[in-house]
Amino acid sequence: MGTTDYTFPQGAEELHRRHHTVEAPEPQPFLKSLQYSVKETLFPDDPFRQFKNQNTSRKVVLGLQYFFPICEWAPRYNLKLFKSDLIAGITIASLAIPQGISYAKLANLPPILGLYSSFVPPLVYAVLGSSRDLGVGTTAVGSLLTGAMLSKEVNAEKDPKLYLHLAFTATFFAGVLEASLGIFRLGFIVDFLSHATIVGFMGGAATVVSLQQLKGIFGLKHFTEATDIISVMRSVFSQTHQWRWESGVLGCGFLFFLLSTRYFSTKKPKFFWVAAMAPLTSVILGSLLVYFTHAERHGVQVIGNLKKGLNPLSVSDLVFTSPYMSTAVKTGLITGIIGLAEGIAVGRSFAMFKNYNIDGNKEMLAFGMMNIVGSLTSCYLTTGPFSRSAVNFNAGCKTVVSNIVMAIGVMFTLLFLTPLFHYTPLVVLSSIIISAMLGLIDYQAAIHLWNVDKFDFLVCMSAYLGVVFGSVEIGLVVAVAVSLARLLLFVSRPRTAVKGNIPNSMIYRNTEQYPYSRSVPGLLILEIDAPIYFANAGYLRERITRWINEEEERVKTSGENSLQFVVLDMSAVGNIDTSGISMMEEIKKIIDRRALKLVLANPKGEVVKKLTRSKFIDDNLGKEWMFLTVGEAVEACSFMLHTLKPEPASKGEPWGNV
Repeated sequence: MGTTDYTFPQGAEELHRRHHTVEAPEPQPFLKSLQYSVKETLFPDDPFRQFKNQNTSRKVVLGLQYFFPICEWAPRYNLKLFKSDLIAGITIASLAIPQGISYAKLANLPPILGLYSSFVPPLVYAVLGSSRDLGVGTTAVGSLLTGAMLSKEVNAEKDPKLYLHLAFTATFFAGVLEASLGIFRLGFIVDFLSHATIVGFMGGAATVVSLQQLKGIFGLKHFTEATDIISVMRSVFSQTHQWRWESGVLGCGFLFFLLSTRYFSTKKPKFFWVAAMAPLTSVILGSLLVYFTHAERHGVQVIGNLKKGLNPLSVSDLVFTSPYMSTAVKTGLITGIIGLAEGIAVGRSFAMFKNYNIDGNKEMLAFGMMNIVGSLTSCYLTTGPFSRSAVNFNAGCKTVVSNIVMAIGVMFTLLFLTPLFHYTPLVVLSSIIISAMLGLIDYQAAIHLWNVDKFDFLVCMSAYLGVVFGSVEIGLVVAVAVSLARLLLFVSRPRTAVKGNIPNSMIYRNTEQYPYSRSVPGLLILEIDAPIYFANAGYLRERITRWINEEEERVKTSGENSLQFVVLDMSAVGNIDTSGISMMEEIKKIIDRRALKLVLANPKGEVVKKLTRSKFIDDNLGKEWMFLTVGEAVEACSFMLHTLKPEPASKGEPWGNV
């Protein structure tokens, strides 16, 4: 059954000459190939293209514009743009002030640091950032991570000075990591945090943060340092005798107000400013209520004194000695990656709405520099939070000047208005945090993942449950591990399929996707949907052999023409390594022992080059058995079937001996 050795008769050679031959690419010097690989890996956007054919002065200008985007848009800035940015900047400043104070408390840091972090970093981003819509500031997730990881080593209440210094040091290392990724253009590392991972992680963190605010809602003074849901709920319900009804009424009332304004702004987008102003309004109303009713005497906790003045320098506060430096490095690396992933995702989403592109590597450099400078000026981790960026976008911002306006508003607050926050109740800050966190639990995205890709949903829920029932670090590790496992599964178990002919055409497609496609008598056409590497070579060998077995059994049962050719469609095989070449040699031997013939269709240049260098084509396959398309391969094989009588297999080689 099958054929062992084929020779082209005169007619067959004529047919073969009518087909286009598969050519191997011209061999390139090693250094040139290496240069090309490095360029495609690190510089896929080809940032040096704009410098070609430019004189020296123009190259200097372009270089300044590339590293400092402000040099590009500032000369074109006008009063009309400023009016829009002024309104947007004032709007996000009204949100940044209460959010900054709230998130600093979440990180177990002095509330004033939340205002410091909304002053210096936005100014740095305005010079280096490429997003027009990003509103820079602290985030709830970053604050939670910072607080949770540092609290494992240092108690913020017992040693507040050391805790504060470690927060600055962690911010410094986060900035170094982010800037390094941008400088060395290694942003693809962040891509290992898939969309499903981020949805689950953010949702889990938002759930944990919201539950932790029950401490403020019920006016509890002692609370667990753990972040898992079981520890938090145990801490809440084991202290029912210490719940303060005054605090609970205030908290529920302001939370209802904040959620109502958000719902109203969602239904009436023109009134977006109502939801944006609600947190500051809550702070003002809460402070007035406490001041006139003396609620602080009845169990309602207040912020207390806030230091007036701008950011003090914190260069000498950085901790670079053991045993705490390792904690700061670990915290900085994890919070830096999370901050990058969130900030770049938010920036890209809003850039898409306005039809412009942002450079991910520039953003990494901008985030890194603003965190490095921030760590030296009493700030902690900052990025581009979604809530602030959404308000900035809806307020009609045109450029990053809106961040400068916000920073000026925060500066004015630091210089003159901080004493007014003395009577701000902590329960209002808890309400603000819960309101913001509920917007991060994107259940609609989770439902979409379930409908589209169950494995992505599994990744999402792994991250969510890991954060909620374990810790923020466990959730992140679990989600990344599941994502990497999926990646390895895709690489090690690539899809293969049988292809058939679409009736009345020269088109060949997957028979499962197109059930009406027809198999070609005497041929088995297989497609491989991935590069062939050491990780999947063994699997592909076994799977191709199984396809051949199944096809021969089907042919034998149906009484059709015997199988003669195995055509491998290599269209999706972009590369092959030495393990893959060895696998091809084994497949060739298996097929030869079955008295069949191996045919390759549309092998890519890199594949042909390596198969040629390994002598597989010359010594095993033969150039005449490679074709540009599946159609040409089928035409040639069909011609051979109709013009040649296969020689019987030798008696010394039993059929099917693999």
